Order: sequence, then structure tokens, then C-alpha cells
Amino acid sequence: ADAGETRHASSGADDSALLALKTRIEARMKEGELLAKIGRLEEALDAYRSVGEIYDRGMVDVRALVASLRGLDAQPAAPARPDAAVGAFRGRAGARREREAGGDVEGKVPPRPAERTVDDALRWLAAHQSPNGSWEAAGFVNWCDGKPSVDATHRPDGQGKALHDVGVTGLAMMAFLGAGYTNRGKHPYAVTVSKAARYLKNVQDPEGCFGPRKTQQYIYGHATASLAMIELYAMTQSPIFKGSAQKALDFIALSRNPYFGWRYGVKPGDNDTSVTTWMVMCLKSAMLANNAAVRRGQEAPLRVDGQAFAGARAWLDKVTDPEHGRVGYVQRGTGPARAQEMMDRFPSEKSESMTAAGMLARIVMGEDPATSSTIQKGAQLVSKVPPVWNPSDGSIDMYYWYYGTLAMFQVGGKHWRAWSRAMQTSILDNQRRDTGFCHFKGSWDPIGPWGHDGGRVYSTALMCLCAQAFARYEKVHGTK
Repeated sequence: ADAGETRHASSGADDSALLALKTRIEARMKEGELLAKIGRLEEALDAYRSVGEIYDRGMVDVRALVASLRGLDAQPAAPARPDAAVGAFRGRAGARREREAGGDVEGKVPPRPAERTVDDALRWLAAHQSPNGSWEAAGFVNWCDGKPSVDATHRPDGQGKALHDVGVTGLAMMAFLGAGYTNRGKHPYAVTVSKAARYLKNVQDPEGCFGPRKTQQYIYGHATASLAMIELYAMTQSPIFKGSAQKALDFIALSRNPYFGWRYGVKPGDNDTSVTTWMVMCLKSAMLANNAAVRRGQEAPLRVDGQAFAGARAWLDKVTDPEHGRVGYVQRGTGPARAQEMMDRFPSEKSESMTAAGMLARIVMGEDPATSSTIQKGAQLVSKVPPVWNPSDGSIDMYYWYYGTLAMFQVGGKHWRAWSRAMQTSILDNQRRDTGFCHFKGSWDPIGPWGHDGGRVYSTALMCLCAQAFARYEKVHGTK
């Protein structure tokens, strides 16, 4: 009798919950129709786009309710990222669960330093997200937890340049995805990620490029936004993001130089290692999504430029010194890029950013670091220039540290152990712990050759991504 009553109650609850979900979806659709009739087309599009998100979240609530009525253990965040679907992104879910099991809850083990670093960084980023879903490189100081920051004395400094808003939004969104947070599930950042994704979709043009093409460096903004959108689709398989991810890949294919890689603009004729590596990472994430679908017996959902990796390898071979393994920026023998006014302050000899980027690109394209002499030579060079937090000698290069961390983690062994020890003292120990999250706490000061461009959002997102190296990507070749 008890079992019959439970089944009856769960069935009724199921019907009621689904009816409520249907009502919410229909109301949003009607809202979209009304907005379209009065000419508010952008708002109408937002209303239509949100229907899928309402469905996704509603189904999570329905399943949790029915499970609880049936005496089952409800999975509050499922089905945000089913392991079978995320493939190489699987570690992110585990890292997130570990953090959530730690926290500051009485009687539980506190999180390890890297986990606390990530949590505080995400809290700072969430506090400074703009209401439209973006992160403003300069205007982030105006927002505190979604509201205007009216107290000028408690605003953080470290403003960047507004023309990089799309780029830093991509980086910030990647930080949440790297920690295992998508737009789905019952966690504090579901709305944060949802708003960021909606912003990026709104600034994507018909050719698939994210953001306006006002400067020649717009391709960087497209690259980081593309990586964020492709990863979000790979982690959720939501049709809401598939079209945007595919358009991003189409523009990446359109932009590539024949037989080589990428630089500024569409088929500009010249190439550089930095932009090329970003694009390789975008393509790799798309391939991971395709591989996961094939393993489930489905067709690969994304179209990827089949010649791109061959072109990227050809470029890397062209700019890599075969004797020492150093990778050039635009030609063999050149160091990392620097703005003219930053060359004296941040000497290129204190950075191996292009070597690290080239190593990472080779690894994700299939080159085994254990057997590749080129990667091993590069690892030796990178090991000689570990992260050092010294604001006075020009050694801080967060862009280098980001690629160095990802590359050395993939290389593993003694190189990774030494690099990770340097990370502890240079990256983790220099996160701001003072004031509150609406001020400095959780962020990093934007010191370095590109800090004046990206600002505090750029530095915080990049350093958060460094702290996530253990979880963002699984080892490609199983190195220890």
C-alpha cells in the first residue's frame, strides 16, 4: 500500500511539475511574440533563445522532485555533464565535486590551496560580471554582484581596454567551464554562465565571428570566445549552443591561411604561433565533442576543418629551432610579442611563451611528449624560465604562464613537478586575499606585458585557468 501511494504521489508530482514547466515555456514564447510585434527584435530573440535553457533547468527540477518522492538519491546537478558525454572534460566534474565536498562546511576537510584559489577567483569574476553577461575589461569596476558599484572607494583598480571585452569574456567563461560549471545544474554560477553565453551569441556576426572587427587583433577575441562556446557545447550537448559553436568553427576555417595557420584577420597571408595555438585548441575541443558523440553511437555533430592540423604543424615546423626546440612568434628565432612601450619593461628573454604554446599545440595534435625530441627540448627551455612573481624585473608574463602550465602538465614528470612548485609561490600565493570580492579579493593584479590591455579580468581569468590545470584537460598521452 505504501509503495502504491508513493507511485501515485510521484506520478501526480511528475504531471504537475511538467505542466508548470510547459506553462513557463509557453509564457516565454508569448513574450517573444509580443516583443517581435512591437519591433523589439533583439529582446524577442533573447526570449526565444531562453526557452531551451528553461527546459534544461526545468527537467533537472522535475527529475530531482520525482526521485525524492520515490525515495531515491536525487542528483542536484545532474544531468549537467554526463560523464559519457564530456569525454576529456570529465575531470572538471570530479574537481568540482571535490571542491563542493570541502568548502567551509563544519566537519569537512577544507579545500586544498589550488581549489580555494579557483573558488575565490570565480567568486570575484562573478561579482564583476556586467548585467548584459559580458565582462568589461575597463568597466568591470562599475559592477558588484550584478548591481552598480556606487562606492568609489571600494572599487578595484586594474582597468584594461574596452576593445578587449569579447576576449576577456571568453577567458572568464572558460574559467567557469574549467571548474566544471555550465549553465545547467543547481550551483551558484548557472546564471553567470548562461548570461555569458547569451552575450557571446548576441555579438556573433553572420560569418560566425564573435565581436566587432574594429582592430586587427579582433581575432584573439574570436578565438577565446570560440573556445568557450565550443567547450560549453561539448560539456552540455545542448542544441542551444551547437549553432553558435559551428559558426565559430566556420569562421576559424575561413580565416586560416592556405597550407599554414592563422594571424590577424581572414587569410592575411602571414601567420603567428600565438593565434595559431588558440585556433588549434578550439579545433581540438570540437574534435573531443565529436569523439564523444561517436562513442555514443551518434554522428559527429560539428564540422571541423580537416586540413587545419596539417597547416598548423607546417607552421610550427617552420618556426621551431630544431637544435634547441625554441619556437618563434612570426619567424624562427624571434621571441614573444611585445607592444613597443613594453619591450624594455618586460624583456622577451624572460619568457618562453611561444615555445610553451608550440609544445601544447603539438601535443594536442597528437605528438607524444615522451618520444618527441622537439617537445622535450622545448620543455628544457621552459623549465629554465619558471614562473617568478617579481614586479620589478619584468619576469611576470601571465600569458606565458598559462601556456606553460598547460604544456608542462601534459609533459608531466620532473618538468611538471618543478613547474607546479614554482606555480605555488608565484601564482597561488599572489592572489589577492584582502578586502572583499567586490573589491580585490580573489583577483590578481594585472602585471605583465598584456595587463594594461586585458586588465584585472584578464589576469584573474588566466591565473584561475592555471590553477585548474589538473582538471581542464585529461592527459593526452597518459604521462605521469
